[in-house]
Amino acid sequence: MELRGAVAVVTGASSGIGAATALALHDAGATLVLHGRDTARLAELAERTGGAVVTGDLADVAAVPALAEEMLARFGRVDVLVNNAGVGWAGPFGEMTAQDVRRVVDVNLTAPIELTRALLPALRVRPAARVVFVTSIAGRTGVAGESVYSAVKAGLDGFAESLRFELAGTAVRIGVVVPGVVDTEFFARRGRPYERSSPRPVPAARVAAAVLRAAREDRADQYVPRWLRLPVLVRGVLPGVYRGLAARFGGSG
Repeated sequence: MELRGAVAVVTGASSGIGAATALALHDAGATLVLHGRDTARLAELAERTGGAVVTGDLADVAAVPALAEEMLARFGRVDVLVNNAGVGWAGPFGEMTAQDVRRVVDVNLTAPIELTRALLPALRVRPAARVVFVTSIAGRTGVAGESVYSAVKAGLDGFAESLRFELAGTAVRIGVVVPGVVDTEFFARRGRPYERSSPRPVPAARVAAAVLRAAREDRADQYVPRWLRLPVLVRGVLPGVYRGLAARFGGSG
């Protein structure tokens, strides 16, 4: 897919992977619709990229259809949707409140499903269109202390895979980018910083590059870094071995 001149919506563009993806898409010649909650950061990014700003909290799922209408109205069409926005929560599951659970589920799973549903008719009439989901290795292997986050990312993976089958033969292609630990503010915001010495966090720009590949080259799955595919394969082929290694070397993020 040619990204120059394409209209691309990026959710969670205020910082981290979303901001890096917006900059990469801008460099590729795309026209941007920048979504997020931090109006000051979005305004700064819009000044750098010429993008249009749409603010909104995806935890308010009922407002997602109106949010989609505003995104579509900015340029009259959408060619690329990058479902990137997400929130984390780290700690023992028993310490989560019902409100904590609801926010993690709504922002990471319900909102991207609803936003995709709302924008899909506009995407389907384009000669070529892409929907890219930024998930997490936590959704493919499970992570201690992030049970709900792992569950919703696994759910998003399942949704993307099913939608890929459903849209086969149409102009809309589905891509999934599966990052590991990324050097962003995400870990501080989830309530527990990342303190492990290995694996080392990768720059957000590496994930953004994978998003662009997913859009340009119609790639179904990409791991960042690529070696993360190995534990997923081991888990699928030798689940007992995988669980033993995870228990020994630590399965917490």
